[in-house]
Amino acid sequence: MSDVQTHIIEACRKQCPKAQRKLYEQYASKMFAVALRYTSGRLEAEDVLQESFIKVFNHIQTFRGECSLEHWIKKIVINTALKQNRSKLYLFPAFDVQDLPEEYQETCEILENLEYEDLLNMVQSLAPRYRVVFNLYAIEGYQHNEIAEMLGISEGTSKSQYARAKQILKEMILRESRQTQKPNYERS
Repeated sequence: MSDVQTHIIEACRKQCPKAQRKLYEQYASKMFAVALRYTSGRLEAEDVLQESFIKVFNHIQTFRGECSLEHWIKKIVINTALKQNRSKLYLFPAFDVQDLPEEYQETCEILENLEYEDLLNMVQSLAPRYRVVFNLYAIEGYQHNEIAEMLGISEGTSKSQYARAKQILKEMILRESRQTQKPNYERS
């Protein structure tokens, strides 16, 4: 950790508004992107971000430097988003992995034609339970047993929700690629 960052942390522990602003400005955009992945839109992500930074400033004394400050803040953002959406996680019935059809073949060509915003919108449109498991596993790198513990579900449920999220996303990607394909009007 750099001397500048150590100074900012110490000033935040003393509740210095300038240091808090500097810390917020340094990490807000990255953490907003994290919050967006766990929410259904910008307004909800902004709420998660605001609540997360309140927690950061209220609990900065507990930061011991055992991990990077960015990682510590990111965990707070994820946990805040999970807590805020916990009631939405179980609104839809669970699917079993064996009930799913064979996976679609992924083609780089389809993915190359999609913009980041399109992919983000697709992930955000997933039902909350699928979105959360997908983000925790595919993006954050948690294992299914860790996700199960975090969400209070079984490991099998985590796996099936991840598989279902992947299936839904693939269907969305294929549908989007069909809609954006331009017909070939060339004559022979």
